[in-house]
Amino acid sequence: MPRAMENQTATRPDPQTIEAALLRLVAERGPDKTVDPQEAARALSGAHPDQWGPLMQPIRRAAVALAEQGRVVILRKGKPVDPRDFKGVYRLAAPRHD
Repeated sequence: MPRAMENQTATRPDPQTIEAALLRLVAERGPDKTVDPQEAARALSGAHPDQWGPLMQPIRRAAVALAEQGRVVILRKGKPVDPRDFKGVYRLAAPRHD
């Protein structure tokens, strides 16, 4: 394995680290505000797309898991969606407790 690939694999965050980053960003943003999943990817791995791009699928899986637990809400076009059945661009928000 090339050395650069070895380092990328070794530094990829685990699912718990990704979940913690998503929860932290959502909490920091506060109620009625949303988080772009790319923000979490950049925070975890760096600003260059080659660094954060590979994290987008693991972040999506973590977001779905957190949404299924009721810890975040996945939004499309500003509306909550079923975490098991959505496509495309999404954002994350804190669950509302009205």
